[in-house]
Parts: sequence; structure tokens; C-alpha cells
Amino acid sequence: MLTAGLIVAVLAAVLHGYIFVMESMTWTSSRTREVFGMTAEEAESTRLLAFNQGFYNLFLGIVTLIGVVAAFSGATAVGLALVFAGVGSMLAAAVVLVVSARDKARAAVSQGLFPFLAIVLLLLALAV
Repeated sequence: MLTAGLIVAVLAAVLHGYIFVMESMTWTSSRTREVFGMTAEEAESTRLLAFNQGFYNLFLGIVTLIGVVAAFSGATAVGLALVFAGVGSMLAAAVVLVVSARDKARAAVSQGLFPFLAIVLLLLALAV
């Protein structure tokens, strides 16, 4: 169960890396605007905010990956603490998104599913 939880945490980190790319590198592209449902003007006016937000997503992914590497390297307690910090923050951000904008529920589920599953699997592994 521990390995499954860590693998799902890696999937969450990879997804947040992709979100980083969209928010910080391709925010004003037509494809990214379509994903986020924005006009060119909206994307341009929020470009700097999205750029900054993208880095938050990147850092959460990095923390999670460092935790996974640490856990697989034998530093299980430290590794899991970092993984829980990373995926817990990802899940909290998804909850904030759905609470603040009900019309973004699909995006919140997409953003929060892997972190939620990782947390459940890791908690089950620790309970055994």
C-alpha cells in the first residue's frame, strides 16, 4: 500500500508540473486559454498572476517528489512528511477552488483526485 501511495503521489506531482507549464509558460496560448475558459484579454491581464501561481504548483510537485525519493531511500518518516505536505497542500488548494468557484468543480476534482488518493493510500499503509 505504501508503494501504491507513493506512486500516486508521483502522479500528483507530474500533474502539478503540467499545471506549472500551463500557468507559467503557455498561459496566453489558445490551448491553455481554452482549458481555463479565458479570452485572450483575460489571459493577458492575468499573465503575471498565473506565472506566480504556476511556480506554487511546481514547488508542491518538487516537495512531493523529494519526499517520494526520500521514502524509497529509507528515510521513510522524513519522506512521508514531505509527501503529506506536498499532496496535502495540493488537496487543500483543490478544496479552496471548489468552495470559492462551484463552476470550477471539474477542475478541482482533476487537481485534487491524485493527492486525495495518495493521502488515503498512505494513511492505510501507516495504519497497517
